[in-house]
Amino acid sequence: MGLWTIDDDRLRAALLAVRPDDTALHDEEDAGHLAELVARVVWSVLIEPGDRVAGLLIERLGAVEPARVVLDGASGAVLAARLPGELGADELEAALARWRPRARWADILRALEGAARCGAHLIVPGDPTWPESFLALTDSPPALLWARGDASLLRRPSIAVVGARAATGYGEHVAMELAAGLAARDAVVVSGGAYGIDGMAHRAALASGGATIAVLAGGLDRLYPSGHEALLTRIAEQGLLLSEAPCGSAPTKWRFLQRNRLIAALADATVVIEAGRRSGALSTAGHALGMGRPVGLVPGPITSAASAGCHHFLRAFETTLITSAADVMRLAYGDDGVLPLDEAGEESTRPTGQSALHTRVLDALRPRRGMGVEEIARAVGESPATIRGALGSLELDERVQLGHDGLWRRAGSRASERSAS
Repeated sequence: MGLWTIDDDRLRAALLAVRPDDTALHDEEDAGHLAELVARVVWSVLIEPGDRVAGLLIERLGAVEPARVVLDGASGAVLAARLPGELGADELEAALARWRPRARWADILRALEGAARCGAHLIVPGDPTWPESFLALTDSPPALLWARGDASLLRRPSIAVVGARAATGYGEHVAMELAAGLAARDAVVVSGGAYGIDGMAHRAALASGGATIAVLAGGLDRLYPSGHEALLTRIAEQGLLLSEAPCGSAPTKWRFLQRNRLIAALADATVVIEAGRRSGALSTAGHALGMGRPVGLVPGPITSAASAGCHHFLRAFETTLITSAADVMRLAYGDDGVLPLDEAGEESTRPTGQSALHTRVLDALRPRRGMGVEEIARAVGESPATIRGALGSLELDERVQLGHDGLWRRAGSRASERSAS
């Protein structure tokens, strides 16, 4: 028995299934390597993407020590003493309260086993394929990456091509032209695997014999959207599927928005093709601007609501109008197509505060059955006390409803109406 309550041999076997080339796992004397890998898997299960407190703990103390504190039930004061002036005991206690509902070894082992079954492998900082560009994620680096496909693509020059799910024929045509042109210039096309612009960008890159990366919001064993299962499977075979969420995780609105920061961090430049004023694609552009990465936007008809967000960004931020793949290459690599630009950016547009918490709670609620506070807390990754407060606010807004059975549901659903009657 080593650092954890699970036998070391069992942990090594589970990790070897997702890191078959990791020879250090065969060295029983190298307990530190095993502990680091296990701790990062633990963190991937405990936290929601973009957790600032977890990111700071891992950066300052490494993955192992704070993971042990969470699993052993120790006080947040233990970690606060190790980081004087950076994280207060109250903030750490709140973080521990939201992580501990997920601290179950069964779920941690299930994540490893699910990854092995779907052919995913595990990438951690220090691996040759870990993206150096993730240094830009100063307050929210992923603890690890789950990958299916050719991980060497993570170290190649890449361009993010994103846009509206409800794309017009014009938008899809432009996405096809740009992605094919970028693939012909040996740039990896990065997108999110969604309907509309994302899907067309992936298809065009593959059809042109190029490489593409799809960054998903959920686990790699649950390909989403289901209508793109064939496309995503083809990307896993000819390109790369990537996620920071462990296998078994469902995609949610919050995870989609946090997934966008990874797309922006992977790419040397981000191009948005069609986006409404509230399109999630604009959050990718916002993340890129916040990292100082160049952003380009494709103009559309002034009468098209599908391009209103692109036009707004062109007016409001230091961005570039894009009309061709050559424009994109100059944006990312300069006139000679090699050297990257170093332009200042604006703040990220990702959601914060109560609205983000409410979004995550609504994401967690099931459409056909009620859920208790403890179950919602595990799904959201927050403490039960925090969830109770969020549910109270949402109830006042008439967005959720507590049934006679003591379970919570979204307001307006048929199950909710039956429970209330």
